[in-house]
Amino acid sequence: MTRPSQELLRSISDEHVLRSLMSARKLTRAELAVETGLSKPTVSESVRRLVDQGLVADTGERTPGGRGKGRVGSFYSLAEDIGVALVMTISPDGVTAECVDAYGDVVGRTHHPIADPAEVATVLPSVAAETVAAHNVRLCTVSAADPVDRRTGRLVQLPDSPFLVGELDPVAVLGPLLHGPVVVDNDVNWAAQAEHAALGVADFAYLFLGEGLGCAVVSDGEVRRGHSGLAGEISHLITAGPSGATSFIEVFGELGLRRPGTTAIDVARLREADPVVLARAIGGVVMALVTLADPEVVVIGGSWGPSLLDAIKDECARLPRQVDVVAASVASPSLTGARAAALDLLRTALVGVAKGP
Repeated sequence: MTRPSQELLRSISDEHVLRSLMSARKLTRAELAVETGLSKPTVSESVRRLVDQGLVADTGERTPGGRGKGRVGSFYSLAEDIGVALVMTISPDGVTAECVDAYGDVVGRTHHPIADPAEVATVLPSVAAETVAAHNVRLCTVSAADPVDRRTGRLVQLPDSPFLVGELDPVAVLGPLLHGPVVVDNDVNWAAQAEHAALGVADFAYLFLGEGLGCAVVSDGEVRRGHSGLAGEISHLITAGPSGATSFIEVFGELGLRRPGTTAIDVARLREADPVVLARAIGGVVMALVTLADPEVVVIGGSWGPSLLDAIKDECARLPRQVDVVAASVASPSLTGARAAALDLLRTALVGVAKGP
């Protein structure tokens, strides 16, 4: 068996030191040795290398010491200009941009409302450019309230999608502004990732019921996106409507619960509708999810879905295959999921810088 090379050992120790500082924010070399399990000389060498690379800095703070109290220790932290991740959301109410540092703190946020989805094409790059001008942005995650092609990151127009931005390409729009990757996914997939972290369940379905309809299937802890990334687009799934079998989206049309001139659901009017009829239609969707994906839990999210939880549970109790049905628990789930992914990507990128080319 070959022994690990000195270069590999240095790389491992540098990563341990860097990740410890990401979690603890500031530590002395002695504390880093305890946190990482590395020897003090190894830690000291890692700190020296990371300082030279501009990834770590001496905070100027010192531990009490001297006169028999032991040596004075210097506190180290991540360098202030180490870089941030940009998190962007595209939704009917506008474009939001957040900057997240390697500690997970939101260090900048801006929101630009939009009156028409067509405005996204101009608002998105302007918001990103404004953010990049103020921060050292290393990478970006994007949450879009539209279907997303998994291979390209382009937004996809599907029939009956209520929020039609058009075939926008966030990767092409944002890529030239950044020096790192742009990762795009739809809002329901990001929400499911946030719920996965909160639930701790490896196999579940996230059913989004809001102005639009969506679903994400999480299997073995991973969101399943399908061949082109359009898994979970449930609008045309056949279920029980007021007058018989129909597509899920048409249930709301038959009940007169759409906004004029669009397939978007009028949430205010829906709250006055018969919950039994709605729950019956949702029960058909749940049955399809249980049959095809075998989830342990079905999570009900969105602006109005959780308010019908009791009626949905009653309907699902009559299904031939039982499944637990619970309300979503994460606030701002799409943004939360995209933010968590951005933080993980940022930390991984910084470790990559420490390891070198």
